[in-house]
Amino acid sequence: MNTEVTRLFITRHGETEWNLERRVQGSRDSKLTKKGIMQAKKLGKYLADTPIDIIYTSTSGRAVDTTKLITGKRSIDIVPMEQLQEMNMGIWEGLTFDEIGRKYEDMYDTFWQTPHLLKEHPGESFNSLKERVLGALLKIIQANEGKNILIVAHGIVLNVMMSYFEKRPLEKLFHEPHMLSTCLNEVEVQGDNHNIIHYAITDHYALDV
Repeated sequence: MNTEVTRLFITRHGETEWNLERRVQGSRDSKLTKKGIMQAKKLGKYLADTPIDIIYTSTSGRAVDTTKLITGKRSIDIVPMEQLQEMNMGIWEGLTFDEIGRKYEDMYDTFWQTPHLLKEHPGESFNSLKERVLGALLKIIQANEGKNILIVAHGIVLNVMMSYFEKRPLEKLFHEPHMLSTCLNEVEVQGDNHNIIHYAITDHYALDV
């Protein structure tokens, strides 16, 4: 039985105050910077002529605000999903990357460089994160076959999704290109087949708004 092609547009929220301070957010939140607001508006302009049937967003404020800026005056259903929230970083949340590197050097290095070897987690485990995020992703795809879907989430969440489509193991979760603020990933899904059209592109950065 043939299935229709479902198109996924997957992006990260715009730059936030804590991103600028190089401070870990995780399940906590901070406001979009002026640059982050512009990034979201530019992505909205970039996608203006692309049909979007439905938008799924993390319930974090930075993702919801980004979603609203991307959507602009377009009339598109927006569905908040807690399962799309960023990885809970526990004891690291609110600390800068430099502070974490000093206080939790071994755990920090393992987390980013060899996550499959991480035995002690600062908060949520990678297995728990993967189960949560991929559960949400598959639910979204199954409920919207043949539609164009925009997903607005977070950096590590995007890495989990794209590693699923690429069939990458956990040890290669954080490979380049990096998921920059409002970077755009586009994936076509048809049954069990996945075709990555764009990977972490930032072409919209060059636009004027």
